[in-house]
Amino acid sequence: MSLDSVWYTRCPAPTPLSIAHQLGWIDRQFQSAGVSVRSIRDSKDLAIRQSHFTHALDYSFRQGGNIPPIWARSGGRQTRVVGITTTDEFQAIIALPGSGIVTGADLKGRRVGIPRKSAEKVVDFQRATALKGIVSALSLDGLVHTDVELVYLDSTEATLIERGNAAFLGLKRRYPYGDELLALARGKIDAFFVKGAEGIVLANQIGAVVVSEFGFHPDPKIRINNGTPRPLTVDACFLDEHFDLVTSLVATVGQVAAWAEAHPSDAVRLIASEIGVGEDAIWAANGPNVHKHLTLALDNDQIEAFTHFKQFLLEWGFIPADFDVSTWIERGPLEDASRRAAA
Repeated sequence: MSLDSVWYTRCPAPTPLSIAHQLGWIDRQFQSAGVSVRSIRDSKDLAIRQSHFTHALDYSFRQGGNIPPIWARSGGRQTRVVGITTTDEFQAIIALPGSGIVTGADLKGRRVGIPRKSAEKVVDFQRATALKGIVSALSLDGLVHTDVELVYLDSTEATLIERGNAAFLGLKRRYPYGDELLALARGKIDAFFVKGAEGIVLANQIGAVVVSEFGFHPDPKIRINNGTPRPLTVDACFLDEHFDLVTSLVATVGQVAAWAEAHPSDAVRLIASEIGVGEDAIWAANGPNVHKHLTLALDNDQIEAFTHFKQFLLEWGFIPADFDVSTWIERGPLEDASRRAAA
């Protein structure tokens, strides 16, 4: 069956797919096969933009946060994980100076804010991300979620607003943590969770106290969250009907790791451009070796991380049904890509 075009989407995060796209590798790879590449997030059609979360479009691929693809797979959407990237990042609970909160133990009995999209039709990944971060932080001091007051901060703004919307004031997107910051300033909460480059910039801007930082904790179960690890997923239709194209995609994305190691400054510049922050924020949030952590793999520990996080999402009611993560993994394209590279 011939194929004229494919859809792709990526998150504003450090991913090899993002770098490959910015370098022009993705377009060239598909153009050589006579296939055009269309961006889901740049579409003016809301139903298409929502496929960033639902993975509803056939002949599409995605790399970014793992909560939406886990949710889509749990709901029955037939997708496959063809590669995984593990790039750790800053994760922390922050509070204002003078709050009396200095360590994780000080959170006991205090109000911790969690963003909540009250009218969302897709998974509320921001709420799930914050909750997992809070649970992880509390566990480091022997606390559980019932030891604090979880304050849900409701917002009716859609998660994916059309790019170029005037509400962005000329920027590419809305940065996270606005609702939490306002609640903190108004005295409605005492602390909240942040992560990544945007989180570290915000913490710096307000002179926050970093109450608990665990993005590089040695226990992977502590640091596993929406951004760690990040899967490269394709829909089953695309994989079954165009295996060679998916293999070429995996091979192209897989080449980023070696390129980034050889060009660290350029890699960080492209990551910073994707997220919309300064390059110093990437170095600070992802560490001095971020350019060495863009490998596309399917290691057992990465799959175990998905299984653990999937269970967390199931227990907290973020996904509708359980599923076997091992059946979600498709090793064929990565193995074929490795054989091509070796040859």
